[in-house]
Amino acid sequence: MEEALRQSLKMEAVGQLTGGLAHDFNNLLAGISGSLQLMNMRVNQGRISEIGRYMEAAMTSVERAAALTHRLLAFSRRQTLDPKPTDVNGLIEGMRDMFSRTVGPGIKIETSLAPELWATLCDPNQLENALLNLVINARDAMPDGGHIMLETSNCVLADYRGPQVDNISGRVPNGEYMALFVIDTGSGMAPAVIERAFDPFFTTKPIGQGTGLGLSMIYGFVQQSGGHVLLRSAEGHGTTVAIYLPRYLGAEVSVESNKSIAHI
Repeated sequence: MEEALRQSLKMEAVGQLTGGLAHDFNNLLAGISGSLQLMNMRVNQGRISEIGRYMEAAMTSVERAAALTHRLLAFSRRQTLDPKPTDVNGLIEGMRDMFSRTVGPGIKIETSLAPELWATLCDPNQLENALLNLVINARDAMPDGGHIMLETSNCVLADYRGPQVDNISGRVPNGEYMALFVIDTGSGMAPAVIERAFDPFFTTKPIGQGTGLGLSMIYGFVQQSGGHVLLRSAEGHGTTVAIYLPRYLGAEVSVESNKSIAHI
């Protein structure tokens, strides 16, 4: 019975994934096909001056398809990363203006950054993408305004502190971590939503406002970087997303900034 249940859950997950893929790629193919049909019509009519904008529309759909593939690779932990020793405090400071523009005047963003924060070895561009996605999720959970806290700390997970449990992979191994917390005062999540929060293509947002790949992509990136993601939430009491990345013991640290961040 346990094996049958496990197989049933596996097939349900595969069905959800393939259904989401089919839906998203069908929309992208419709954009490419429509643009090509219009280009063909204009060529037959001799109106080639208008072809340029249809070519741009087709290329936009192609780029979106490539971005979707990249997110799926992130979820499956098979994307190509460019890990560098990273100063996360400096990275957050460099994104302050972007966060403020993204959330608008109704939401206050505060930071509590640990002095002498340990560096971590990760892809700084992917970490920026992850942070921006978490901030956008927090904003969407607070339509009437609220607070977002970005907090960092040096964290030693040891037996005496009790088990820290990753939402998917189980217990977080003991060790030294750079911990990053994104805390909001939003609507929070029901237990059933928390259980599926990292599932690909699962989203509570209305159609057209999210693919449901954001948290799954973040989870894949963090796992691929040797870290863990913890999610704590309760309806009406906000949400905390904790990212634990292993401490880097080398010397050189990067505070590079990604100029082409995209959210999901």
